[in-house]
Amino acid sequence: MSHLDPDQLALIALGEPVASADELSHLASCRQCKDDVAAMAHAVVVARSTMDETQLDLPPARVWDRIAEELALSPAVAANPLDAHAGVESAGFDAPAASAQPTAAQEPAPIDQGPADPAPSTPPSTAESTQPTRRRSLGVLWALAASVALVLVVGAGVWIGFGRLAPTPIATAALEAFPSHPEATGTAEVAEGRDGTRTLKVTLDGDAEADEYREVWLIRNDGAALISVGVLEGESGSFPIPEGVDLSEYDLVDISFEPIDGDPAHSGDSIVRGQLEFA
Repeated sequence: MSHLDPDQLALIALGEPVASADELSHLASCRQCKDDVAAMAHAVVVARSTMDETQLDLPPARVWDRIAEELALSPAVAANPLDAHAGVESAGFDAPAASAQPTAAQEPAPIDQGPADPAPSTPPSTAESTQPTRRRSLGVLWALAASVALVLVVGAGVWIGFGRLAPTPIATAALEAFPSHPEATGTAEVAEGRDGTRTLKVTLDGDAEADEYREVWLIRNDGAALISVGVLEGESGSFPIPEGVDLSEYDLVDISFEPIDGDPAHSGDSIVRGQLEFA
């Protein structure tokens, strides 16, 4: 029998059960068809082995445009194979469409080319006629594998870049309740950005309701000085730590109830307090 259709070879490489018993027998004995399936299957393995269980976002159209330009693909093959509406057909797996026939108005005037050759040219064999389509299927599968790898590399670079830019935790504290607020619990964390800015994040649960507001403090470990960093609204909040504050000295985190009386000093009514431990 003749060689298997390139479209069918591509589907076999993708693991689709599209071959009959006779076709599988031919595939097992035909070196050319076997080599084509092996090349296509390798491209599929390369693409699939780079994916994890999460869903990847589609790359921008310009990524495929650059791949098509680099591979010098024809306009018919260069259609974006990742287009959800194009599906498999736009990737070049569809059978070649029949050539459009010109209408009578479009037909050029006949050119006198002399006497006709009495010996008609021999039509190409089936194997020869399928070579362009076969090469097109191989090229598109390699391009698909390259585009998936490119998306993963770019995505990994962006992920690593964001990870490096994210603030790094440098100290934490468990905030313990004062006797007047036994149900309260809290946590504190100091994170430092790449630019040296530091942020204090606190959480507070179980504090009693009161008419006063809650203020967050950094207290020097000898108790002789303190700095207000902000007012806590809700169960958590983040506050910038002023430049120049030495956290090795101001290492006590305190949250207190404060009356609305215009006095900026600490009320003495602490809810929770804890000492920072540095990583």
